[in-house]
Amino acid sequence: MKKWHMLTLVGKDRPGIVAHVTDALYQGGCNLGEASMMRLGGNFSIMLMVQADDSSRAVQAMVAPVAESLGLHFHVDPVQGGRHEHPQPDVRILVYGADRAGIVARVTGALAEAGLNILELESGVAGSEDRPIYIMRIEGRAGEGIEALKSVLEVIEAESGVDVHIEAIDTLIG
Repeated sequence: MKKWHMLTLVGKDRPGIVAHVTDALYQGGCNLGEASMMRLGGNFSIMLMVQADDSSRAVQAMVAPVAESLGLHFHVDPVQGGRHEHPQPDVRILVYGADRAGIVARVTGALAEAGLNILELESGVAGSEDRPIYIMRIEGRAGEGIEALKSVLEVIEAESGVDVHIEAIDTLIG
């Protein structure tokens, strides 16, 4: 019986990482599920669901030679679930303001208390070296409704001096 595993890899960005990793998995008889792959600060990061007949150790053995040759750190964990088992976001939130410690913790903590299940979060720093601006984009499911999120975001905006924009996402499925 095939089982799902979460493969995570990270290392210095260079051409061919995705091609080499996915080829090793293909050659090992694996199916691929959902993936998130991106460049972060000169590094490349992969989170990839892998379906294999074997254990996590077998998946590790498939990936180890490629990871070593490319200078990647990796980890494999058994996971539940599979393809097409993910909720669709119904809200998008944009937060930006002067970069300072604690923005992510403050915003995500308040949103969690208001019932938001974060499905995706991306962040970065823009502006200049002497005037950095932190930008965070969040998509998620508003379990308690969008009004609950708006209430906590108004407080964060007033207390933290960040600008916040929230909008409903209308996802057509079917």
